[in-house]
Amino acid sequence: MQDLFGGAPLVIVTAAGLLTLLSESVSPKSLSVQWWIALAGLAAAGTAGWASVTGRTEVFSGMLTSGGSAGYWSIVFCAAGLLCVMLSKGYLKRQQIAQGEYYTLVLFGVAGMMLMAAAADLIVFFLGLELMSLCFYVLAGFARTRMASNEAALKYFLLGAFSTGFLLYGIALLYGATGTTHIASLALTAASPPPLFTVGLALVLIGLSFKVAAVPFHMWVPDVYEGSPTTVSAFMSTGGKAAAFSGLLLIFTPALVSVVQPLRDVLAVVAALSMVAGNILAVSQASIKRMLAYSSIAHAGYILSGVVAANATGSSGVMYYLLAYTMMNAGAFGVLALEESEQGGNLTYDEYAGFGLRRPLLAALMAVFMFSLAGVPPFAGFFGKYYVFAGAIQAGYTWLAILGVVMSVVSAYYYLRLVVMMYFKEGSRTAGTPAPVAGVFALVLAALALLGLGVLPSTVLNITRVLF
Repeated sequence: MQDLFGGAPLVIVTAAGLLTLLSESVSPKSLSVQWWIALAGLAAAGTAGWASVTGRTEVFSGMLTSGGSAGYWSIVFCAAGLLCVMLSKGYLKRQQIAQGEYYTLVLFGVAGMMLMAAAADLIVFFLGLELMSLCFYVLAGFARTRMASNEAALKYFLLGAFSTGFLLYGIALLYGATGTTHIASLALTAASPPPLFTVGLALVLIGLSFKVAAVPFHMWVPDVYEGSPTTVSAFMSTGGKAAAFSGLLLIFTPALVSVVQPLRDVLAVVAALSMVAGNILAVSQASIKRMLAYSSIAHAGYILSGVVAANATGSSGVMYYLLAYTMMNAGAFGVLALEESEQGGNLTYDEYAGFGLRRPLLAALMAVFMFSLAGVPPFAGFFGKYYVFAGAIQAGYTWLAILGVVMSVVSAYYYLRLVVMMYFKEGSRTAGTPAPVAGVFALVLAALALLGLGVLPSTVLNITRVLF
């Protein structure tokens, strides 16, 4: 019973997933019931995660951790899931792909994320990663009658399976070098690492670099994000990325990274390449979904700067950044989801000309998300970058922080270009059908969260700093 209470967020999300599955089997047309179950389950799990942040214990015979950073990540994953579910109800119906298993897959995807973040053992971590990935493979191809969606699912599956091989082989080598799969033992071995241990860490890093969409393992991102249903792209780019980074912080702890210097240098190079490639390639995109995909690669580089720092400032900055990134990126994809036509239109820059007149509220929300992604104060995106770069400077990686600032200036071009199109370019004045209330409400909550986290960043940082 103590284990069940300790793993309450994971237990609640899993139970909600099973309930939606049962509801689908009893009545295939009970989509509204499944939607409400998903909302209630995610809200309850997020609340349980919040209640457990202040204390950390091990449950299930030391295979999982409860509370602490696992509780914090539960909040982030549930926030991503809630935004996705709230945006999806009207979107799925409009795109004629409304099926009950969608909410089941979202819930089990969140359960996989929680397993990753709470894992105390590499085997449990791998199980969580695979549970999340399998749900994403199916969700990417959820619009099964569309070639682009099928292509996205196939590309994601093939490359994801390939990266999983690296990860699993890396875990096997780490077990061979240490004689255990317990994650806490890795930092103890790092003081005098044998070659087998270093190679194992490198392979695990390759597998996780694919999941966070870092260069040079980023090739799948633009096509998968563009071809997947837009709400799924929002979910993958926020919850999936946060889960992968929670794994990076879990395995590549500050103690381990600071000792294994070659690993730290490799992480710094990957972060730099991701920032440069993501921003440069995003500039030339005509599709907003592809722009956000390349932007996601650039943000992976920014966040990796905090991992490279290997100090409390950088690690707590990573956790803050990912909460802010969840709000702003899900919000940006959410506006696209509310406006996307049945034929997949309204996804390019040109189609958003005059959007400020057609949809004043949605345009204002999109502007907030773009400003935050660009790192404009007082929104949370600015402080996320500030803290990861501050951590990098403290660790002696000033060049990486300078590069990040320069690339943030470059990113302002393609983010603010959309704002210019919405407010300063002539376009159609036809507003179209009203946006779903639940979707608009989700976007308003995300925008308010960005403003609140930006004005009072200490509300989150005081929690994350205690965890390191």
